[in-house]
Amino acid sequence: MTDQFQRHLQRQLDEIRGAGTWKNERVITTPQGTTVRVADGQPVLNLCANNYLGLAQHPAVVAAARDALEKWGYGMASVRFICGTQAVHKQLEAKLSEFLGTEDTILYGSCFDANGGLFETLLGPEDAIISDELNHASIIDGVRLCKAQRSVT
Repeated sequence: MTDQFQRHLQRQLDEIRGAGTWKNERVITTPQGTTVRVADGQPVLNLCANNYLGLAQHPAVVAAARDALEKWGYGMASVRFICGTQAVHKQLEAKLSEFLGTEDTILYGSCFDANGGLFETLLGPEDAIISDELNHASIIDGVRLCKAQRSVT
């Protein structure tokens, strides 16, 4: 890397810090929960995890995950479109369809995947999306993939 480019990068980083938008990664040293401990040992109230119900460390969920690891291994090793879907996923989707009263259900591994797949299948050039500029990156990317007209507020 040239000195000029390194100086350019350093100026950009300084601007980010000066604007107050620099984010230090917090290293969590405990299982997910309402309160977690971080690297310096301090307890931190965790309001940003998807563990709203506190089930991530629930003994029944941990036991079910352990059983699933033994039976199915560690994940699909690729995306569904490429390598297929395991029977256990189709069973869950069928149960959800029955519960919801829908013809079918498709589960995605993450909201990022869902947003990437959802907008393009539902929206076309005749549609318009009005979106908040602070939307999650997955929503922004999903909207970019579709042909709808876009307006960010």
